[in-house]
Amino acid sequence: MKVAIGQDSHRFDFDDKEKKLILGGVIFDGEPPLKGNSDADVILHSVTNAISGITCVNILGEISDDLCLKEGITDSSVYLKEALKYLNDNKIAHLSISMECLRPKITPKIPLIRANLSKLLNIPENSIGITATTGEGLTQFGQGLGIQVFSVITVI
Repeated sequence: MKVAIGQDSHRFDFDDKEKKLILGGVIFDGEPPLKGNSDADVILHSVTNAISGITCVNILGEISDDLCLKEGITDSSVYLKEALKYLNDNKIAHLSISMECLRPKITPKIPLIRANLSKLLNIPENSIGITATTGEGLTQFGQGLGIQVFSVITVI
């Protein structure tokens, strides 16, 4: 059994009116997008980093830069699928995600995010826990300037 943690954070881009806010592969209409070369899906980036903690192959960096900047692939699910290739015989047993943000309200879309992650990771929805907090507004994430996500993954 192995356990790893992943983290990612992005600021909102209040000036970009074309890009969509995507979290866990789910679109949040009416919200500002996150800044980044890719779709800046902070949930998928955090999970990708957690998988990298298991495999010791860093996807978010040179590999994702090649996919994004050279090949034009901005869909973060592609980066996650790339990370999954290095798991070899390890099977994901559980994923726990903790988010800090003032906006958007995460709770109404948790079932959609869990369903999407279940398909991407090929694990049951009841093996994916997602929590969200504003952190009482103590950080810039809780003050509405961006989103921070921590993911803990357990593999067997």
